[in-house]
Amino acid sequence: MRFFVSKVVVIALAIVLMPGWVLLVDAQPRPARRTGVPAIVARVLPSVVSITTRRIDVDQFNKSVPKAGLGSGVIVDKHGYILTNNHVVEGFEEFKVTLPDGRTFRGTLIGGDRFTDLAVLKIEGKDLRALPLGDSDRLAIGETVIAIGSPLWIEGGPTVTVGVVSGKGRSMEEADEPDQPMLHNLLQTDAAINPGNSGGPLLNLKGEVVAINTAIIPSAHGIGFAIPINNAKPVLKALLTTGRIIRPSMGVVAVSVTPQLAFTNDLKVDFGALVVRVESGSPAEAVGLKADDVIIALAGEVVEDLHHFHAFLARRKPGETVELSVWRDGQTLTFSPVLGEDK
Repeated sequence: MRFFVSKVVVIALAIVLMPGWVLLVDAQPRPARRTGVPAIVARVLPSVVSITTRRIDVDQFNKSVPKAGLGSGVIVDKHGYILTNNHVVEGFEEFKVTLPDGRTFRGTLIGGDRFTDLAVLKIEGKDLRALPLGDSDRLAIGETVIAIGSPLWIEGGPTVTVGVVSGKGRSMEEADEPDQPMLHNLLQTDAAINPGNSGGPLLNLKGEVVAINTAIIPSAHGIGFAIPINNAKPVLKALLTTGRIIRPSMGVVAVSVTPQLAFTNDLKVDFGALVVRVESGSPAEAVGLKADDVIIALAGEVVEDLHHFHAFLARRKPGETVELSVWRDGQTLTFSPVLGEDK
């Protein structure tokens, strides 16, 4: 019996001491290493901020009424410069910037550009991490992208959604609301973008900012729009340098002429930019442009739509004279306004 017990003990010790079994006994569980989208999110999240805005209005009884707004932004410079949407900050006086680590800062508005719907805030802080800016021209239809922001006043930090680049070169303009910003050359994505996401980054799988999330179509599902970062780079540079963008202006509010708009308004042309309003005291008013005129050419270049009209003006400077061809009541008229400066 003693021999039997000893033998069992020896066998048991031999089993425990076998190399494979030693690893099982001594090994400690290791956390799985993040890869793919989770790894990218973990790396970029410290650079995505929540922006709370505030102003004081006066109601009909002359009482102060606080108004608040919410948006997102991305740190693009270690010195505290934050890129966001202009509509997030426009009209507000106070800006509270919250980082994912819980730190809060008072933001200062460096400048904004309504035409591109971009703005820059600045915070004063230490250990701020900036994200690299990518090349949005290299994006392909169907490429995976990541949207990060702070939607719908949800507490607990930024929200992450994943989708693809659904389209490129999109435009947003409302014929019924011509005073709203008209954005061109946008990226379309099905990564969920909700109120509060505006100003947050759209990222590629390298963790680079390739666009700034800006808008959705409320009546549609899975259709969001973002401003390509290559469009934002010169605006960012100008705002950091001077705090403003100097743009030439003709002083007209217009919308694109499409075949549908031409049919609805009984127009005889199905391209160009339809003048909705001529601003008082503007270069357009000085030379005799009127509402319902259709701008069909500038300096001999055909104006296909409002995007082409704006692109032409972007290549000019205030003070330059441009030749303008207009369709009015079945006739083509020519005007030569001197461009002013957009205010």
